[in-house]
Amino acid sequence: MARNVAQADASLKAGKWQRNKYVGVSLVGKTLAVMGFGKVGSEVARRAKGLGMHVIAHDPYAPADRARAAGVELVSFDEAIATADFISLHMPLTPATAKILNDETFAKMKKGVRIVNVARGGVIDEDALVRALDAGIVAQAALDVFTVEPPPPDSKLVQHERVTVTPHLGASTIEAQEGVAIEIAEAVVGALKGELASTAVNAPMVPAEVLTELKPYVVLAEKLGRLAVQLVSGGSGVKDVKVTYASSRAPDDLDTRVLRAMITKGLIEPISSVFVNLVNADFSAKQRGLRLSEERIHLDGSPESPLDSIQVQIANVESKFASAISETGEIKVEGRVKDGIPHLTKVGSFEVDVSLEGSIILCRQVDQPGMIGKVGSVLGEQNVNVSFMSVGRIAPRKQAVMAIGVDEQPSKETLKMIGDIPAIEEFVFLKL
Repeated sequence: MARNVAQADASLKAGKWQRNKYVGVSLVGKTLAVMGFGKVGSEVARRAKGLGMHVIAHDPYAPADRARAAGVELVSFDEAIATADFISLHMPLTPATAKILNDETFAKMKKGVRIVNVARGGVIDEDALVRALDAGIVAQAALDVFTVEPPPPDSKLVQHERVTVTPHLGASTIEAQEGVAIEIAEAVVGALKGELASTAVNAPMVPAEVLTELKPYVVLAEKLGRLAVQLVSGGSGVKDVKVTYASSRAPDDLDTRVLRAMITKGLIEPISSVFVNLVNADFSAKQRGLRLSEERIHLDGSPESPLDSIQVQIANVESKFASAISETGEIKVEGRVKDGIPHLTKVGSFEVDVSLEGSIILCRQVDQPGMIGKVGSVLGEQNVNVSFMSVGRIAPRKQAVMAIGVDEQPSKETLKMIGDIPAIEEFVFLKL
């Protein structure tokens, strides 16, 4: 590309490049076929949907869940070119894609289709495109890539009245180079801070603004996974996990791939030496036979926040804290984000409310006066700072579960002192 910049600039000055006036058309309700659903293709699809277009995509390598999350339907190549009003190309040039748009494929398109190619010039048979333009099959074409760059001055394609062309030099501008440098610096700083990377090529492709919005829920997701697996007796044998997301947003507006990866991270890391990240989460789960299913509950109300709650259930295991077992027999924990901070709001059948900062002690006891004071006194005497405390109970003077957030890890002696309190029936320490 770089070697053509000077030639392209010279061609522009000589008037050999054509910038035709675009004939405006309504986009609302029109079908856009995105050919190649990678990073650029998915961004084009997102913007097209914002303009009211119906978006379909063809890409034999695109994950179906990514397309569903974007509200895009993956279709076959023939269906894409036959039904589209607009075709936008974002595929690499390979032996399989060379001249993939040719006389035969143009003949299958709607009359009046409009084509945009910002991928590689060789994916279109340029002579066939001229014939399709002359025949009225293609109403307009917009191109910034060509088989030969820059194209010859007498190119019929460049000179065609219904073709808009620009030089293939977008990444060579001063502004583009500055933008790339800033993006790299921000990505490195973010990675060193442990933040999520929106530009990792082999991680779930989630826009940066979505990652920013999901950030506190990402923390919640990982900590719920850590809590749930530490409640399993022995910490092993976890195979079936169900995650339930409650949200007021439509399914297409809630991308849970990052959340699923972080729950997987929370489930695996406390019981193994494996470091789990966004890239290897699904693979790590598959290696360990961990089956993670997802369910979404749609709530009525304002969709200002992406999620109301996340619930994690582990089936077919025994628990070291019997009160964490739900009515249906699974270990169950549930959490919410409050004022930007993740909270544990349910353990088994017991409602609690404790900030997920530091670590947690869970106690089940007989609901009677003085219990909070007794446990608090033990922790205070042992110099363990309490950050949060919440009690959930079945009914007055019946069973209750106390959730205590602590800043330091209590010693074994401290935990034994809590367990020796007569009304305490069971307890567990969970490290976050």
